[in-house]
Amino acid sequence: MIMVTGVNGQLASLTLHELADRKLPALGGSRTPADGQRHLDFDDPTSLDLTGVSTLVLVSAGYAEDDQVIARHRALLDAAARDSVDHVIYTSLTGTGDHLGFALAHRATEDLVKASGLGWTILRNGLYAELFGALLTWTPDGLESAFGDGAIAAVARADLAAAAAIVAGHPTSHAEKTYDLVGAPITAGDVAERLDVAHRAIGLGEYRARLLADAALLPFQPPMLASIASSVRHGFLSNSSPDLVQVLDRPLTDPLAVAADTAAAMRPGIR
Repeated sequence: MIMVTGVNGQLASLTLHELADRKLPALGGSRTPADGQRHLDFDDPTSLDLTGVSTLVLVSAGYAEDDQVIARHRALLDAAARDSVDHVIYTSLTGTGDHLGFALAHRATEDLVKASGLGWTILRNGLYAELFGALLTWTPDGLESAFGDGAIAAVARADLAAAAAIVAGHPTSHAEKTYDLVGAPITAGDVAERLDVAHRAIGLGEYRARLLADAALLPFQPPMLASIASSVRHGFLSNSSPDLVQVLDRPLTDPLAVAADTAAAMRPGIR
């Protein structure tokens, strides 16, 4: 049995659907499980029941400070070893993402996975094309961002879900491998051109000030988002890799189209 964690999240939900489409026996785990899913609360180790699971797709439990994320992942890996899981697939962060504010938790978890004594595969996912599009801001004159002219090898979330399902279906074929799953480089200017609007670049200081003034953001999120902008702006996230095409054995979904569609859906007045 394959288990996918965090199935209320978009990547995990898509992965579970991919597994179902491939007729692979799979189960979802969540803090708030739906019918037919298993209750998993990473903050409550007593809830971590992985009995009957042979392959665990550990979708990163982000949206927290590093110490909490790492503790969550350690607890689940301990449960996996206790319950005789054979193989862990961890959705990590692209190798060019070490400058990002949330990289440390991913790298620490990779070390935990490799030291667990279980079979393992690391999927170093690129940043979502959907996220890139969502981080562009609409103004009356077009789009605005702190990305400058920098490019990002963004990738469609659905492609990453498909890759996770493929690996989960044949884990021994991917044992002890680390894949860098990124797409083709795109820029904020490319997205603006696709939507036939202008793009204005703002400075990182102005962007950070806006983030810090946003009461809806949690304390760790402004530096995280600022690090994405700075890394894109200065060319640290633009490297491509053949790994995703090789795993999928098909062309990738166009990340520019995905980012543009996401940005277009957020345009004021669009319902």
